[in-house]
Amino acid sequence: MDLRQLSYFVAVADDGQFTRAADRVSVAQPAVSMQIRRLEAELGETLFHRGRRAVTLTAAGEALLPHARDALAAAERGRDTIASLRGVLHGRLRIGVAGPVDHRLAMALGDFHRAHPAIEIALTNQHNEPLLAAVSGGEMDAAVVGLGAQPLPPEVRARVVAIEPLVLAVRRGHPLGRRKTVALGELGDHPMITLTRGSGLRTLLENACQEAGFSPRITAETGELGSLVELAAEGLGVAAVPRSAVEGADVAVVRITRPPLQRRTALAWNRATISPAGRAFLTFAGERFSATTSGG
Repeated sequence: MDLRQLSYFVAVADDGQFTRAADRVSVAQPAVSMQIRRLEAELGETLFHRGRRAVTLTAAGEALLPHARDALAAAERGRDTIASLRGVLHGRLRIGVAGPVDHRLAMALGDFHRAHPAIEIALTNQHNEPLLAAVSGGEMDAAVVGLGAQPLPPEVRARVVAIEPLVLAVRRGHPLGRRKTVALGELGDHPMITLTRGSGLRTLLENACQEAGFSPRITAETGELGSLVELAAEGLGVAAVPRSAVEGADVAVVRITRPPLQRRTALAWNRATISPAGRAFLTFAGERFSATTSGG
């Protein structure tokens, strides 16, 4: 079993066809098929169900896939580490962000790109849960995530980079819009709109409402914070959002009290799997973000 065979195996598993996989790894299709057969012979197991139009993983293939990905990622980190000893960084920086890219992250990425132009930057926008899973599993070098909505995986470290209060955004003319403050427990009878499941803001809200003794009556959800404020402005419900999200928006803004809610944003990484490019990026991010450290 060698890295070339594993890379072909992963390519076929991802693409579902030998022809597309061969295009991806830039070799002839018969060469990919031959190496997969050799891998199957070595393992004594069939790795793919070969259909007329597509191939799918067998149980043995499913079992091998995560280990193949891990081996390829470890080899890539090894190559990057050796290159970094010569003072030259190559490869890819894999960064995730939950929510919009703020100016500090953009500036840190710009600084990093100017210092290491040979590094390819892959920026992914997802919700909290998949980002933390990707950082934990070594599929991502670092991610900007909401902190506190769910426990951090034990191998993930995080540095808090922003703390922001949550406020209630309501349609102008709404009865709550005439107030300066509202207790969280008073929102049980009001329809609410929030982000989709898996987002840190959704988990934070649901946990806080549960502690206050009620389940939020969610009548609409969206995947974007900006859309959430727009839906609140149209009266689909009330929305608990970070204060910065309502700047310039046509909504009434009410402070949430008893308890006051906060969104803590953090830069998260896995010390065991982060690449040399990722470690270098943390240095640049540390210069742009000033905060405390959570999780060790």
